[in-house]
Amino acid sequence: MPSTRQKALEKAKLEKKEPRRAGVMALFYPNSTGKTNVLLILRKTYKGVHSNQIAFPGGKEEKEDATILQTALRETYEEVGVPKNKIEVVKHLTEVYIPPSNFIVQPFVGFYEKDQHFTIQESEVEQIVEVSLTDFMDDAKIVEEDMRTSYAQKISVPAFKLNGYVVWGATAMMLSEIKELLKQVL
Repeated sequence: MPSTRQKALEKAKLEKKEPRRAGVMALFYPNSTGKTNVLLILRKTYKGVHSNQIAFPGGKEEKEDATILQTALRETYEEVGVPKNKIEVVKHLTEVYIPPSNFIVQPFVGFYEKDQHFTIQESEVEQIVEVSLTDFMDDAKIVEEDMRTSYAQKISVPAFKLNGYVVWGATAMMLSEIKELLKQVL
């Protein structure tokens, strides 16, 4: 089957599921010593499939969002307090479909010249996780982990081990794409 036909069939299957849309922001910024960090968040514990997971700031599209980029910028402001006019959006990444929650997520990469502390949204964010670019780019931080998911009691997944947290699933896929892009320019 031609690859274009395969892609069309996969898109048609996905559209039948009517996934909700979300936008997230992979935010790179200098820390207090001028070294580059990437911002992740630890989600609150709640009844849901993404409870207590590491993620990028972001969330579901709302009616008032003109574009999915506006969703990512709005959610980044709500969750970590970074105003949208302070983020230089440099790239969108590959969309990721998340079957357990039926979301299709559009990730973006942005730069932030950090001029204030992050302010977490207490109702959704448990903690800010600031990862140094050096740690993120270290191939030794890529691991295989046995995880419990909404669809399997024990499944071995590729993951990142960053700041003592296991980052897996859609966020790990997004991080992998970012890492490959950075390897091309570094």
